[in-house]
Amino acid sequence: MAVKETRILLKNVDQPGYTNDIECYMKHGGYKVLQAALKRKPEDLCKEIETSGIRGRGGAGFPAGMKWKFLDRKSGKPIYLICNADESEPGTFKDRQLLYKDPHQLLEGMMIAAYATQTALSFIYIRGEMYEGARILERAIEEARAKGFLGDNIGGSGYSCDMIVHRGAGAYICGEETGLIESLEGKRAYPRIKPPYFPAVLGLYQCPTIVNNVETLCHVKHAIEMGGDAFAKIGTPGNTGTRIWSVSGHVQRPGYYEFPCAGATLGELIYDVCGGLAPGRILKAVIPGGSSSKVLKAGERYKGTFKDGTPFDWSLEDIPLDFDSFVLAGTMSGSGAVIVMDDTTDMVEATANINAFYAHESCGQCTPCREGSLWLSRVTKRMCSGDARKEDADLLKDIADQIDGRTICAHGEATAWPVQALATKFKDEFIAKAAEPKEAALSDRQGESAFRLI
Repeated sequence: MAVKETRILLKNVDQPGYTNDIECYMKHGGYKVLQAALKRKPEDLCKEIETSGIRGRGGAGFPAGMKWKFLDRKSGKPIYLICNADESEPGTFKDRQLLYKDPHQLLEGMMIAAYATQTALSFIYIRGEMYEGARILERAIEEARAKGFLGDNIGGSGYSCDMIVHRGAGAYICGEETGLIESLEGKRAYPRIKPPYFPAVLGLYQCPTIVNNVETLCHVKHAIEMGGDAFAKIGTPGNTGTRIWSVSGHVQRPGYYEFPCAGATLGELIYDVCGGLAPGRILKAVIPGGSSSKVLKAGERYKGTFKDGTPFDWSLEDIPLDFDSFVLAGTMSGSGAVIVMDDTTDMVEATANINAFYAHESCGQCTPCREGSLWLSRVTKRMCSGDARKEDADLLKDIADQIDGRTICAHGEATAWPVQALATKFKDEFIAKAAEPKEAALSDRQGESAFRLI
């Protein structure tokens, strides 16, 4: 394997003999960074995170230090910290590895973040289906509390903060930070309008709130331990630190892999790290950041210039694994979930599967999303039932365009973007579907060519 991982977050999780209890964690240096951080000024820690350049690993890639900086500290209200462990983007399974195999790494990162922001109370909002993960976290919290690493007067510092695990009910929309906050308050998870409801000002209980995901908060520990300047040297400017990529689909070694940002290309990840495709198969497409990101088609070229004026000309395989490169290629790195599709994939089936998911998961608050997602799903379901029409690709693109940018939260874009890309880049397959006899279309649905995403 030409490309090697640089494991920071995953350093211990797969080592023989490493367990998720606190004694094992402390033998490997656990909670020493928290103890040292408690002796520093909170504002100095915030500055370190800002200097480190850590960007949120949940999807949007917003700088964590800037988010903390936006906190309304003058309101006099308590400040809350929420760990978004809802991980429900199809194809994503990195955060749960950290939760299940190294929960104390998350707890230590959270407590450092809590002290730095002077949080009054912290929460871990975990996806409802992760029952075992919730049990592991509850046990880890009790272990940390017994050792004095959370609760009252942590480490004799005079600072107090406790932690609560809250299980969601398995709704994708709760991955959106304001929908999560509504759910945590006991209400239906309708995302809030921003402005005015930016969580850093009006979050949980209308108090200043920080929401970061699992991977981001785990990085906090390492950024404070290394120092912001040293952490920023990992990766590239604007894309610092390491990132965990969940790889699934038609590769020989699916799994989770950690690299410095831009430390490998998409092609190296697929072929060198994951062993490539099955013998005789040809790469057809890649969804690079979970199902809500726009698909990349094999054979495409991506041309343009960087901010400094340097030109680039990439194939799909050349795209560096970082935030900005995928944006330059017309998509996004999202949750870091890479879904690989070979030439057996029926792209209409894949689109129908994605559409069914987003139609089911729409919260229903916004009309374009509520009605549009269901319409998209009905069209592709009809196509896969042998009743496709040659104009369906254009119809799907038009519906998606009417959703895009017209909703309160990003669920509208998550619904629209995959369809916009799939119906455009693979339009010939959508048109060809209309020419298939009904019996053939139904037969194909039962065959191995149908790509099952969820």
